[in-house]
Amino acid sequence: MFMGTGATRFTRISLSLLATVAVTAAGVLAPGLARAADAYPSQPIRFVVPYPPGGNSDNLARILADRLRAKLDTPIIVENKPGGTTSLGTDIVARSAPDGYTMLLLTSTAFTVLPHLRKLPYDPDTSFEFIGSVAGYLPIVTVRNGLGVSDMKSLIELARKQPGKLTWGSSGVASGGHLAGEIIKSEAGVDMLHVPFKGSADAVAALMGDQVDFIIDGVGLELVKSGRAKGLATFSSQRHPELPDVPAIGETGFRFRLPFEGFWGLAMPKGTPQAIVDKVAQATSEALAEPDLQQRFVKVSVTADWKPGKEYGQALANDREYYGKLIKQIGLDVAH
Repeated sequence: MFMGTGATRFTRISLSLLATVAVTAAGVLAPGLARAADAYPSQPIRFVVPYPPGGNSDNLARILADRLRAKLDTPIIVENKPGGTTSLGTDIVARSAPDGYTMLLLTSTAFTVLPHLRKLPYDPDTSFEFIGSVAGYLPIVTVRNGLGVSDMKSLIELARKQPGKLTWGSSGVASGGHLAGEIIKSEAGVDMLHVPFKGSADAVAALMGDQVDFIIDGVGLELVKSGRAKGLATFSSQRHPELPDVPAIGETGFRFRLPFEGFWGLAMPKGTPQAIVDKVAQATSEALAEPDLQQRFVKVSVTADWKPGKEYGQALANDREYYGKLIKQIGLDVAH
């Protein structure tokens, strides 16, 4: 369409005016966001844990929440939102207002495993602002006392003698404990039955009730220390500091893959102001550096592990690629 000189001049003026308005708005908003970050937090922070009470995730969340309350000078309210192998609670945070008052205890399952198993209501790459990683995992191969095995070799031998009869419980399908058991099945060439539960606490109850033969979970720590169950190995590259006589899996004669040196992290909904994310990240990194918190973590079978948000997000993306290959190798259903 033909436009005369006057129309062209008008268009240029309009564009110039819009640019001026945009720059002015940015200048107004920037100080506003800065002031909001300075005043943050001015109300309690909702801390969503996508697991039921009593397991490793819940335990470390409550330890960290106690420390962040002091660091940020505001209540940190832990809310357990289990379901969908962590996807329910994760999606609750993804859909929350990006104002800094809803925070997720991110589990690697939700971001590295589930995307290969089903269609998720959130996008692991674009639905969150990553604050940083907070903890690694020390799961323990823990068997019921009545099983009559004393080490990993005798456990594998029993599984070979009784194909399909040995059972292991986990905190859910595609959880760390489930994947670890699948790896043992695949690499040791044995047939065992997986029994998923709604959380680690239920798996422990089943173990104590002789309903399953073993679990691979950090909550085995207290069972082993109290003598209520037998610890065969940590499914990790290191021994558990609280169980110095229990070998790491690599010391047992088996060279299983260790796909989940595993970690937990913190995230907020996408669009949360960076200044607020940075403030929570600073408080978190300071808390994780404290020896007392590190010792409390070890007692619930986790290790303090800080990675800044960007580095953590990239680590999740890398692990997601790895898990995609692993899940196909061990034959889990990868249909979306």
